[in-house]
Amino acid sequence: MAKAKTTKSSAVRQADGLPVNIGIDAKHRAKIADGLSRLLADTFALYLKTHNFHWNVTGPMFNSLHTMFETQYNELWLALDEVAERIRALGYPAPGTPEELARLASIKSTPGVPDARQMITLLVEGQETVARTARGLFPTVEAAGDEPTADLLTQRMQVHEKTAWMLRSLLEG
Repeated sequence: MAKAKTTKSSAVRQADGLPVNIGIDAKHRAKIADGLSRLLADTFALYLKTHNFHWNVTGPMFNSLHTMFETQYNELWLALDEVAERIRALGYPAPGTPEELARLASIKSTPGVPDARQMITLLVEGQETVARTARGLFPTVEAAGDEPTADLLTQRMQVHEKTAWMLRSLLEG
């Protein structure tokens, strides 16, 4: 098994072996992979929260919320793979253990089973958190000229901002 090189952040380690030569220096790749690891962790935390709420929602809006949450958690599940694969393309392992993901995530789990309105509020907050995590990585990505990651971040922000708007609309009136 190859030893891993540790960067300033313990979240990101580059494997020894054939060097990555994609036109982004190692320092920038490490910072981007670290930021993407946090995005992956927040996305996973939001996936779990959304799936939990899908299972446990009750009340007069049960059917519409149950269906909406299912659509959202399926989209989040697919996004996880996109983010993890970008981390790998940069030459770093993607975090994959529950402990690592929990440590990196800024979205925390919700104890108990909140009512439907609180679920919606928590999911708005989660969607906005993931959008902010993605947006916070942009200066590093732009400085490195990392267009593929910029494209990924733009797509993720669009999805999360739109989903937050749709959820927030359920709380109006």
